[in-house]
Amino acid sequence: MPHILVDHDATLREFLDTRRFAHELHALAAKTVDGITIESCKTRFRCVEEVVIAHDAPRQALIHVDFAILPGRTTEAKTVLGQAVLDLVRAHTAAATQLTVHASVEVRDLDAAYTKHVTPAGTER
Repeated sequence: MPHILVDHDATLREFLDTRRFAHELHALAAKTVDGITIESCKTRFRCVEEVVIAHDAPRQALIHVDFAILPGRTTEAKTVLGQAVLDLVRAHTAAATQLTVHASVEVRDLDAAYTKHVTPAGTER
């Protein structure tokens, strides 16, 4: 926890340094929400080859961050995190000045049935 999934379209590939973004995102989450540590953050990126926005106008781009955390945070805490993540997304896509970038963030609770296990390196599985 948290599980973070970043969907973005291929037009943002040249502008989005995913590793740098993830490192900054993890630090931001740990600073913003009690109980989140950098070590607990897991971020996946999915580059989508084709996106259609509205009437398929040219030079459109899409990035969406799905940020799933353990339940128990207030709506206010989730809103603060969501806005901070959106600000980070905007900073990391600011160089895409020739594109209209549609950026969004959803902060949601993981289901109560969420479970996990971590097997440290070098141990029997």
